[in-house]
Amino acid sequence: MLKNVFTEKAPAAIGPYSQAIVSGNTVYASGQIPIIPATGKIAEGDISVQTEQVMKNIGEILKAAGTDFSKALKTTCFLANMGDFAAFNAVYEKYFTGKPARSCVAVKSLPKNVLVEVEVIASL
Repeated sequence: MLKNVFTEKAPAAIGPYSQAIVSGNTVYASGQIPIIPATGKIAEGDISVQTEQVMKNIGEILKAAGTDFSKALKTTCFLANMGDFAAFNAVYEKYFTGKPARSCVAVKSLPKNVLVEVEVIASL
């Protein structure tokens, strides 16, 4: 049985998808970009500022699903510029202290021209 996850403390989906889906004991969170939920606007600033907002959004979705960063199994990270890799990692490692499996790739562009998007798979 699948369960949709939704919280007003994270951005609403901007397309035909859910913030996250729970299947069994696993939550699959959709990619999060640095949208400020209260305003719907993009967090303005460099990769560090945008990554902090992404992590806040992920934290709220994981919480709504009944889990947290410590139970992350796998992340997929998308950067608009691989030159931001070190600054991105400096923020990322504060949240994903359990060092889940990860892929990190540079992409040509991201929704709303943001600098970063991160998706997460976590256990409950």
